Formats: sequence, structure tokens, C-alpha cells
Amino acid sequence: MEKIIIDVHGRVQGVFFRHNTRKRAKRWNLKGYVQNMPDGSVHIEAVGKEENLNKLLKFAKKGPRLARVDDIEYTYEESSGEFDGFTVRY
Repeated sequence: MEKIIIDVHGRVQGVFFRHNTRKRAKRWNLKGYVQNMPDGSVHIEAVGKEENLNKLLKFAKKGPRLARVDDIEYTYEESSGEFDGFTVRY
């Protein structure tokens, strides 16, 4: 299992980014969370199979229909198994 950490910048809050991320993560059997950040970005941490993490990254680079992604930062790490499911954090 791998872990990806993604920070998405642009018009990514108030456009169902978290909802769509959670829906896709569950479909791809990923565990982790998505959260709006005070600076207007969206932060994602997910654990799962590399091929599914790559699907999530591809989605994050574009976002849902109403989003505008200006910049994205991501890193891969080793998973420590810290997540039970995929949640939206507030």
C-alpha cells in the first residue's frame, strides 16, 4: 500500500471538490481524508493501491466540473495504515 498527499490550489472550495473526491476514493477502495484549508486550497491524503492513487491524482489535477485547478503539489510516501475509511474533515 502506498500513500499520496495532494494539495490542490485554485477555485477548489465551494465547488463540490471534497464530495467528489470522497465519492471517487470510495469507488477506488482508498482510505484517507479530504479537507478544505484556511488558505482556500484542498488537502488530500489517501492510502491504497498505486494504480488507484494515480486515478485520484488524475481527478485532482482537473477537479469536478465547477472547479478551476491552478496548481497541484503531491508526494508519495509509505503508508503507515493510519486510516479506516475515507472521510471529509471539517
